[in-house]
Amino acid sequence: MSKAEKNVEALLSVLEGADQFSSSFFKTVVQHNPGNLVTSPLSASIVLAMTAFGARGNTEAQFRNVLHLPTSESLATSGYQSLIDNLNNVKDNKLAVANKVFVAASLNLKPSYKNLTEVYFRSSSQLVNFAESQEAANIINSWAEQNTNNLIKELVTAAMLSDLTKLVLVNAVYFKGQWKDKFDPKSTSDMPFHTSKSEVKNVPTMYRRGKYKYGDLVDLNAKFAVIPYKGDELSMIIILPNEIDSLSDVEKKLQNTSLTNILSQGYVQEVELWLPKFKVESNIDLRNLLIEMGLSDAFAGADFSGIADGEGLCISHVIQKAYIEVNEEGSEAVAVTRRVVIKRKGGYIYIRKFLINQPFFYYIVKTMNDDKENDINLPLFCGFVREPKI
Repeated sequence: MSKAEKNVEALLSVLEGADQFSSSFFKTVVQHNPGNLVTSPLSASIVLAMTAFGARGNTEAQFRNVLHLPTSESLATSGYQSLIDNLNNVKDNKLAVANKVFVAASLNLKPSYKNLTEVYFRSSSQLVNFAESQEAANIINSWAEQNTNNLIKELVTAAMLSDLTKLVLVNAVYFKGQWKDKFDPKSTSDMPFHTSKSEVKNVPTMYRRGKYKYGDLVDLNAKFAVIPYKGDELSMIIILPNEIDSLSDVEKKLQNTSLTNILSQGYVQEVELWLPKFKVESNIDLRNLLIEMGLSDAFAGADFSGIADGEGLCISHVIQKAYIEVNEEGSEAVAVTRRVVIKRKGGYIYIRKFLINQPFFYYIVKTMNDDKENDINLPLFCGFVREPKI
């Protein structure tokens, strides 16, 4: 097997595990976040995997089980290296996936662990005096701002930190993309959005007619459309339930449906698209969610002897703050669908109407190819909008 083939095998093994983790992660996050949501299960899995390689014993076993890590550590580490390099090499759009481990200054990091984070995760561990809680918070928050185009701010507060804090994992995600085909601001107007069967609000809604991949998802009782970003590396997938109040039902069915399967049920066609402008910012402390998923030892009674010697080292917080803005330029994420026949030279074409006027799911996906030129659709962000806000 050539080096390139090994790299692909490693990447695919990591992506398979990340996909399994993403499904259960999103399901758990949804249960605790009923409003608008943006999150990145993929990015959370990266920072957790970085910590997992410093775990030992039962703590390591829990990490491997929850994250679905490849059994081979060398395969896993090289897979994450390929993944991170791929994500940090997006052209035409801005994508910042930043992960870091902040460790109490009283701990002596093992050189082997420091090397692992720097080489395979393109990251580093930083020593912090958590007893100086405000200064420590400033250090973490400044790092987050610098790595997310100054848009992710105040990840942590001084109140979250103390001299008892030993380890803080931080995961910040920022994406700003330009649509391949921009919406004309002149076509944006206020339109009704059904937040529930009994409540309707007017929200700024963009309009554009063009060629988009569109399909009916019979098993999900929903429809979808794919809106590409400039460069065609990234796209937004909108999944719209057929019923106003069926978002939860569709979400449950999505747990057992791959994006590849969803995308296979559509084809590029002429579509009239109405998409509400929206902005979502989510700040999620993942500690209790991860414990619920089975990662309990990491927060109490952990064995992180691969990171540093001595007892008592455990994770204090795992924090993810994510932000998305969707407007006419792009993203900084009852449907009315009927066929309209329009006559053209040489015959007739069908134009789909895709009116997003009720709660919907969205994904921001990066498309990659394996060595056999098969598309790999990697979700970077996912979430839902119950009420568009700007």
